[in-house]
Order: sequence, then structure tokens, then C-alpha cells
Amino acid sequence: MKRFFLILAACLTLPAWAGEAVPVGEDPAIEARMVKLAEELRCLVCQNESLAGSHAELAEDLRREIRDQMKQGKSDKEVVTYLTDRYGDFVLYRPPFRSYTLLLWLGPVVFLGIGGVAWYFTMRRRRAVQAAQQVSPEALKQAADLLDEKQD
Repeated sequence: MKRFFLILAACLTLPAWAGEAVPVGEDPAIEARMVKLAEELRCLVCQNESLAGSHAELAEDLRREIRDQMKQGKSDKEVVTYLTDRYGDFVLYRPPFRSYTLLLWLGPVVFLGIGGVAWYFTMRRRRAVQAAQQVSPEALKQAADLLDEKQD
């Protein structure tokens, strides 16, 4: 029983021997630049996360590639050009305005316009139906007379 508690105590003290995490980037300026640029790029695996926030292996490789290119002295624009040449505009959160991204950029406005037109015609038709269904005072009096006759 003493051995069990001794082994348990030794296992519980193992985290105290752990070393401090080593930063991935040696140069803080390049690391800050990489994070800022990676937040503008899409993870190709996750698709809904930025490259900076993704934990996918491909995202880690791409961040490493970005760091290497920045260490070589390339500008942010050159790094983005390299990534878009290799992976296409899909890697960008804000793809450029081109003929094949026309629906992406103008689609929300078009669909909002279609919804507005549909709403306008629906309201117009509803008002016309309500106007046609208004009951005249004579018809109300006839209905009241019929109810009175049935009660007698």
C-alpha cells in the first residue's frame, strides 16, 4: 500500500518537472506579422477558421511557410501572392472582385432586392384583398336582423 501511494505521489509531481513552452517564432516582429497576415487567410481544411486560429496540420505547415518567406525578406503582398498562386483565391477571406466572384460580392444585394420586391407585391395584394372583403353597413344590418330572427 505504501508503494502505491509513493507511485501516486511521484506521478502527481511529474507536471512540476515540465519545462516552459518554447515560442514557435524566434523573432517577435516576424511572429506578429505572421499572425496578422494569417488572420486574413482561410484555413483550407477547416474553411470557417482563419489560418491563425486553426489547429489543423496543414494550417501549421502554412504558418511555417509564411514565417520562412518572411524571414527571406518577402513582403506580405508577395506572401499572399505565393499562397493564392498555389491554392487559389479560396485561401483569402476577402477574394478580389472578378467575373467569377461577381455573385459572391453582389449576391446579397440581389437577394435583398428580390426579397424587397416580393414583400412589396405581397403587401399590395394583401391590401387589395382586405379592401375587397370590407363589409358594407347594409350587409351588417342584414346579418344582425338574421341573428335576431333566430333568437326569437
